[in-house]
Amino acid sequence: MAHSPGGDHVVVDLPAGRLRGATEGEVAVFRAVPYAAPPVGDLRWRPAQPHPGWTGTRDATADGPSAPQPYREGGDPVLGGHGSPPFDEDCLTLNIWTPAADGARRPVLVWIHGGGFVSGSGSLPGYSGATFARDGDLVFVGVNYRIGPLGYLSFGAEADEADEADGTGEGREGSNPWLTDQLRALHWVRENIASFGGDPDLVTVAGQSGGAVSTAALVGHPEARGLIKRVILQSPPFGLDFPTREAYAERVDAYRELAGTKTVTELQSLDWPELIAAGLGLFARTVRWGYWPTPFLPVIDGTTLPRHPAGNLTHGAAADVDVMIGWTREEANFGFALDEGYAVATRERVTDRIADTFGAGEAPAVYAAYERARPGARPADVLMDLVTDELFRVPALKLAEARAETGRPVWAYQFDLPTPAYGGRLGAAHCLELPFVFANFDQWAHAPFLAGLTPAVRDGLATVMHEAWIAFVRTGDPNHPGLPRWDPYETRTRTTMRFDSVVTALGDLAGASRVLFGDGPSAGAAAGASVEAAAGEVARAASEVPEPRPTS
Repeated sequence: MAHSPGGDHVVVDLPAGRLRGATEGEVAVFRAVPYAAPPVGDLRWRPAQPHPGWTGTRDATADGPSAPQPYREGGDPVLGGHGSPPFDEDCLTLNIWTPAADGARRPVLVWIHGGGFVSGSGSLPGYSGATFARDGDLVFVGVNYRIGPLGYLSFGAEADEADEADGTGEGREGSNPWLTDQLRALHWVRENIASFGGDPDLVTVAGQSGGAVSTAALVGHPEARGLIKRVILQSPPFGLDFPTREAYAERVDAYRELAGTKTVTELQSLDWPELIAAGLGLFARTVRWGYWPTPFLPVIDGTTLPRHPAGNLTHGAAADVDVMIGWTREEANFGFALDEGYAVATRERVTDRIADTFGAGEAPAVYAAYERARPGARPADVLMDLVTDELFRVPALKLAEARAETGRPVWAYQFDLPTPAYGGRLGAAHCLELPFVFANFDQWAHAPFLAGLTPAVRDGLATVMHEAWIAFVRTGDPNHPGLPRWDPYETRTRTTMRFDSVVTALGDLAGASRVLFGDGPSAGAAAGASVEAAAGEVARAASEVPEPRPTS
């Protein structure tokens, strides 16, 4: 039950205790709401536990700490930063935006941030749910969860032995604390969101990048059965090779060496800043030329995560979940375009990198295919297009194809609007769609990658995308009056919405990449001919689509 004590405050009574939130503009906001016990002391690296509750009225008008993570004053040259102090292990909280804490049973949108499994926060200004609550009459929930070494270290049987030795009884289970956090958050939403005006039976989970991986992992998890109605997967890096616990052991050993420890018990004794510092060292240890750096990864351990998360969406209970999936046209430019080391890459070195995926015999033809697809391409451009395809675009297409074949098609999109920032080198980079989805550019003023966008085009596209996301959350269908007809992705038409200065639904928009990669990495024989054939298919499909609709 909600109470209005006067002024700008709203009070909600929950089983765990009373919360006092604030009215901000047209919505009520509750910040730093605990959904699990603080994962500190003996609970470090253990599965998330229920929060014990509190007495009195808990203030929920200010953000809490974000999960511990690396921090650089001034941020990075693309986003301008993706997490800022304060940081603390006591971080398992939610931020909730709602039009009213009443009994209206509105659709719920749960947001899981990305950040390469090492950065980010559900309370970042750019992830404010105010626009969704206001414009869509939705309840928006942003999730903080453990990241980096505190969320993604996996210790296997050693953790259980350490628990037996110290007499704590309950095992750490050894892997994927991040996933147990998110499961606990979903159960909290199920049990409590009605008090905030939300419908626990109409929950959409959305995530971007690493958060999209999380979303896919959740949707097929036995403990999440019945908790998720729809999912939105923005730029999921499903091309990553997620290791088994055994394969991950070498990386964990390297991390312990960097931390100056030999056992789980010794790691347990370190303060979190020491753990984060060792994680920075792991970046240097694990980086490979031409690959997206991922020092920490989800672990396929057979229990918390039994399979690659993308597999969850093609069978079992998740087969009936509504799915929207998409990518940006130049995902990899985010991490490579501003790196001078890649700017001087040679054709030979990029061809060698292509050989890792297609084999040495096919690599020259694949290079030539990418070169033809982007006239004037430098070797670095070919590399970035390759990484975009193998890490993001092609795995998303394969998921769309698999779902279509089972009669449960997805809604597919590609974000194409390039940013003029840095002389256009970033193109339509990873993360660029985020401020358009949230339609809150005022909250992204710190982000260099938005510099130079024409306001009319920017705001027009944001309105179209924001309303499509709202429509999907509400109905499972992203169509709305301001959008050209968007049909699901089926194997006959392969309809993909292109979000650009002119928004257009195209047939087989990414057909060149789909044909090039075929059914597997070694399917690149006669790659040049394949790409040219796919380009012809795309051109023919484009001539048959409805009239495009400008966004300005």
